[in-house]
Amino acid sequence: MPRDGDEPRAHRGRGAQTNPVNRFTELVVELDPDEVEDDDLRVRTRYLDDTSRSVISRNTSPDLGFTASLNPYRGCEHGCSYCYARPTHEYLGLSAGLDFERIIFVKRHAAALLEAELSKPAWEPTTLMLSGVTDPYQPVERRMRITRACLEVLARYRNPVGVITKNALVTRDVDVLKELAGWGGVRVTLSITTLDEALRAKLEPRTSTIANRLGAIEKLAGAGVPVGVNVAPIVPGLTDAEAPRILQAAAAAGASHAGYTLLRLPGAVTPLFEEWLGQHAPMRKQRVLNRIREVHAGRLDDRQFGRRMRGAGLYAEQVRSLFHKARERAGIPHRVPPLARSEFRVPGRVVQGSLFEE
Repeated sequence: MPRDGDEPRAHRGRGAQTNPVNRFTELVVELDPDEVEDDDLRVRTRYLDDTSRSVISRNTSPDLGFTASLNPYRGCEHGCSYCYARPTHEYLGLSAGLDFERIIFVKRHAAALLEAELSKPAWEPTTLMLSGVTDPYQPVERRMRITRACLEVLARYRNPVGVITKNALVTRDVDVLKELAGWGGVRVTLSITTLDEALRAKLEPRTSTIANRLGAIEKLAGAGVPVGVNVAPIVPGLTDAEAPRILQAAAAAGASHAGYTLLRLPGAVTPLFEEWLGQHAPMRKQRVLNRIREVHAGRLDDRQFGRRMRGAGLYAEQVRSLFHKARERAGIPHRVPPLARSEFRVPGRVVQGSLFEE
């Protein structure tokens, strides 16, 4: 039995503590409390095969810095309580709560599907983001190695790629990343929300520690891989004051670029994050929620392009100004050069005209 003050045993290490009803589902099943046993409540992680026939997703969002992304996994065991990707699990008939963290869909054939796409005559080299939704280096990648296999394909074809993660496991692939960096084909970003390790463990329970993420920046930078930091998400009223210290720490580790986003709470993420605040930061709950409303035109669930990731109004402007000044003081460049696309090649394919060259 858990001791007084302990979190429920079944939910330790999880960002969500409940499994809210899927918005598309009419049938709800509830366990009879009198018949529930410990094993019924145990929250195990399951890995299911994703049979998608394509791995490249396209978007037209003006808020994102990329149009094509590759997601080796659906769902994410990192369990970040605020994760904007949680509602995507509802399209699979699952919950955005615990299901998102404990039912992970694995694209085992992602590398083969990627290679087939890059081999098509119609493919135009463009920067692929690994990944646009869930983390490509979540814990299961350690044994699945799907992200690594995709990077190896991208390296062979010399197609540029951007990598963003919260896991120091990215350093495992420093050899491939260094190869990509040799011709200007990669940029890695480590997301850091807070330097408070106790807060990190509650907010992002299965991510790498802050020390390990900063260590990853240092290792990649030392290998010549362009690497930076994303101060994201900035949680108004909770982590907003930390941006300058995060930027200084990242710069000291070798960060060559930096960005930020403000917290947004789409769909089912809103009640989940409210629940998290009530459990882990009850004294700050209303202050945080009021600040979020302030930067999102009075809404917690703000889906307005141009505002959902940066916010609007006086407080959002103060955050933006603080970030830009802190980045300048840290010595991190404001702009970074684009990744190279001219190096693209299809292995084994003869380039037109090469047969006539001496």
